[in-house]
Amino acid sequence: MLRRGDKVLVGVSGGPDSVTLLNALNSLRKEYALEIVVAHLDHKFRGEESRSDRRFCEDLAKAYGLEIVSGEIDVPKIASEKGISSEEAARFERYDFFKRTAGKKGIQKIAVGHNADDQAETVLMRLMRGAGMAGLGGMNPVKDMGEFQVIRPLMEVTRKEIEEFVKENKLCFRRDSSNEKDIFTRNRVRRSLIPFLEKEFNPNIKEVLANTAENLRAENEFLEKFSRRKFNGMSRVRASGISINLKKLKEQPDAIRKRVMRAALQELKGDLRRLTYQHWKEMGDLIEARPVNSKVDLPAGISIVKHRNELVCSKS
Repeated sequence: MLRRGDKVLVGVSGGPDSVTLLNALNSLRKEYALEIVVAHLDHKFRGEESRSDRRFCEDLAKAYGLEIVSGEIDVPKIASEKGISSEEAARFERYDFFKRTAGKKGIQKIAVGHNADDQAETVLMRLMRGAGMAGLGGMNPVKDMGEFQVIRPLMEVTRKEIEEFVKENKLCFRRDSSNEKDIFTRNRVRRSLIPFLEKEFNPNIKEVLANTAENLRAENEFLEKFSRRKFNGMSRVRASGISINLKKLKEQPDAIRKRVMRAALQELKGDLRRLTYQHWKEMGDLIEARPVNSKVDLPAGISIVKHRNELVCSKS
């Protein structure tokens, strides 16, 4: 995750996870000759409490002798305007803020404080949404995000271990009152579902979920690389869209065929958000059964048209 002389942007909310992350990276600052910049975003969820979090983070950065970049975005308003959940809007705006800040500072690595418990919660949430192998692989400890690399140094550390570390080292932190409310899906998973699974089925369920995610992630990375080579060998990327050789596509197993389509859509759309199981089913039907000139419309203005010898994917 780290090389000597790295510049690292550290996302700090003020909670125990991000405070522990900052403390750990700061302790490595001299050994690794790190240049650390702190980033804090006020999502404007909690009024004065959020503003107090910001002041706390600014004081914390000052205590470490680090530069901090703070910002604020009205996430509830954005979520309402876009018709998405507050959780999704907050995640998108947070990483957008991190990337913008890192870009201005000439930083390539962005460190965030996700831990092993977060990973288990993420896997369960994605399972309930019907995610495939990529989603069930959870959060990647090291993830390329365009020109940036997101690192999660605490991914194998449990929440309990973090709380013990905070207590032993007498670290101050902020409590997010929204974590105690069941209005967010993650909170309900954390506060109700996982304790139920631990009590009734497996006391080590969080470890099991994290291990499962690691195994699936390794297999998915191999399949993604393999499928990308297949995609490059059967497709042409042009200004008007992407054409895929239909004969070569049909020769592939279903799993690879779907991943080739994923690669094409990522080229066009930049991500795979809002694509549902029904969308993938329609694409499968288009390839196998529908007649020439049939068309499938997808989110973000993406369309796929079946020609005699190729599929043409384009964006309006």
